[in-house]
Formats: sequence, C-alpha cells, structure tokens
Amino acid sequence: MPALSSSKGTAEKSKTTTSSPPSLSPFLQVTFFLSSISLDPRRPHRTLPSSGREDPALRRPRHRRPIQGRRHLAGPARLRPDLPAPRLRPSPEALPLLLYIHGGGFCLQSAFSRTYHDFVSTVAAEAGAIAVSVEYGLFPARPIPACYEDSWAALRWVAGHAGGDGAEPWLNQHADFGRVFIGGDSAGGNIPHTLAARVGSIGLPRGVKVVGVVLVHPFFGGTDDDEMWLYACQTNGGLTDPRLKPAKEDLARLGCEKVLVFVAEKDHLREVGVEYCEELKKSGWRGSVELVENVGEDHCFHLRDPKYDKAVELKDKIVSFIKHN
Repeated sequence: MPALSSSKGTAEKSKTTTSSPPSLSPFLQVTFFLSSISLDPRRPHRTLPSSGREDPALRRPRHRRPIQGRRHLAGPARLRPDLPAPRLRPSPEALPLLLYIHGGGFCLQSAFSRTYHDFVSTVAAEAGAIAVSVEYGLFPARPIPACYEDSWAALRWVAGHAGGDGAEPWLNQHADFGRVFIGGDSAGGNIPHTLAARVGSIGLPRGVKVVGVVLVHPFFGGTDDDEMWLYACQTNGGLTDPRLKPAKEDLARLGCEKVLVFVAEKDHLREVGVEYCEELKKSGWRGSVELVENVGEDHCFHLRDPKYDKAVELKDKIVSFIKHN
C-alpha cells in the first residue's frame, strides 16, 4: 500500500471503491468489546484465542489471566475454524463504532497494554459503543509511514463489514456504520487527521460515514519533536510534510462532521493543538470543531491516573461526544 501522503497533500485522488470487503491481514487480530487489531508481524500477540487453547501457529505468549469478554480472530491463513461464536446480549439498536489509535511517540506502547485496554474499553462501555484499537507498526522495526498505512488498512477493514458480510460477526450484526468515530492521543492523535483527510478525498466502502474525530493532546509539527518524526520517516517531505504540518487542502476536506480536540496547559504540544483548531476553522471546512483545555495538566495525564477527577472529566467528554453525535 502506498504512503498516505505526499508533499502535495495526504489524501489520494481516486474514486471510491465499492468492491468486496477487504480481507484480513495474516497478522490481524481482532478483540472485542475492546477490539484490538494487529497488522504488524513483528509485534507479538499477547492473548489466547477465545477457545482457551493456544494455537502454536499464532505464536502468542500465554496470558495467565485472559481478559474476559475478548473475541480473537487472525487473518485467513491463521484463522482457527473451531473458535466459538461470541455470546452477545441482544442489542435493540446498532452501536456506534470507535476506531482508536494509541500514542507512544510512534515507537512505544500497544493496543494490548493494560493502560490502553482499560482506557478504551471503559470509553466503549460507557458510550455504548464497539471499540477497535489499532496495533500498528512501530519505529524502528517498521518506520513511518507504517503507522499511517496500518491505521488506514484497519479503517478499511472495519468499513468492509458495512454490507453485513465481513469476517467478524460482531461488526456485521451490531455496528452502526453511519456513526463511526476515529480517535487517538499524542502520536495516535496525529494519525486520525490523516485518515479523516483521506476519507474526505476518496471516501470509504459502502457509504460508511465518519461522524467525528477525537484528538487528545495531538502531536503535530512545530516543536523540537519534529526532528524525531523526520528521523523516523526517512521518506519525509521536510518540515512542511502534510502528515507533520497539516496542509490547508487536507483540513478543508476532512471527511467528518465534528472534531473534538484536547490540549493540556502544561503540555509542550499545547500550542500546536490550538493552532490545528485555528487552521481548521480558517480552511473552509464545513464541520464544527471544539477545543477543550485541561487546565493545570500535562501531556496525557489522564492515562496515568484514570480515577483522577480531571481524567474522568476528559473521558466523560469523549463518551458524551460519541453518545450524542
């Protein structure tokens, strides 16, 4: 898959495809109610299949206590035929879907870490949503743009279930593809912008609609961290690369209706987050953007102590954004 951007903009200029749903990558893992997608062969899976028996072909280290309620699938070459169907409570209506992209400076963290599992599953439970958390390739094993490519592949795979004939019955039967949200924090707060710009340019299969984007303390160009990003992306377009410094044309074409941006007062990324909102408003984009400042707080403080009152406020704001849009 080509990189998601060039020096002229992040979005590809091609027609929306209506072909059959994208197949799972051989290294894809899906976990529900927090669903975790792993597209990177170099990052080991960390959980058991829902059958409780380890499949040597999947090469997953054994968990002493598998997290209850998870549903695991691998790609076609490694799909266990004896996995039991998930036990679902009947849902009176389809559920909104959140695609979440973890932070970690493009080189750390995981969708399977306790920190991100707890945060995303809590948001999903309280918002009454299905969450899909992306396990994307990390530098140096897989340099940038792997993170963008993997996240786009994950979004495309999820969207491929809109016709009800995808690989995962949870999505086929219970996801509302007219209410899709994309979110992330820190480095993972940078990637959703690129995805939304691409959605605005070429769309998603079967008319899937991205309603909102949530950026928590997002990384964008304009700080000393730029050198880190440029080093991790050897095919970069310099300080004006649109993945680093969002281009006006990409902002104008964001394929969503609403954007929610959080910045923290003591975060060195505060100013670039504020600037993103200002540039988005001036771009001609027809959606609405809301900026929330976490006064007195530092970068991604909410992940360090989820029970802290301001962390709860941040989480509740995201939950409300999903439930009421």
